[in-house]
Amino acid sequence: MGHVYADITLLNSLDDVLVQRGDLPKENVRKVEVKAVVDCNVMPLFIDDEIAHQLDLSVQDQVDVVFANGSTCKCNRVGPVDILFQNRRTACLAVVLPETTMVRLGVIPLSGMDVLIDPCKHQLVVHPARPHCARMRV
Repeated sequence: MGHVYADITLLNSLDDVLVQRGDLPKENVRKVEVKAVVDCNVMPLFIDDEIAHQLDLSVQDQVDVVFANGSTCKCNRVGPVDILFQNRRTACLAVVLPETTMVRLGVIPLSGMDVLIDPCKHQLVVHPARPHCARMRV
């Protein structure tokens, strides 16, 4: 199966909290719409420096990232960031990969939204058994 891409919206979670409290107009929420590669071989959300800057995400800590060739890199983990896909939403931290322009949507945010990869259509879809509301396992 080839790559699967999804159109998602990323937004600064803290801005959204301010909107809910009435301290920020909804149109001032920092957000970006991107095409992300759906990558079940990685766990977190990976973004680039530009997106982290556009959303003004705060550095939470640093993590060591191991690439397929065995090399490693210390990367900033930023956030929190909300991820919106169709009628689904989840929040997480994102790892900022230097020198990349590809957003990678990993297993953690995918499970948070209760979405699946449709192998026939090569696309990300809302879980067909639960089209109106995500299900979380406890």
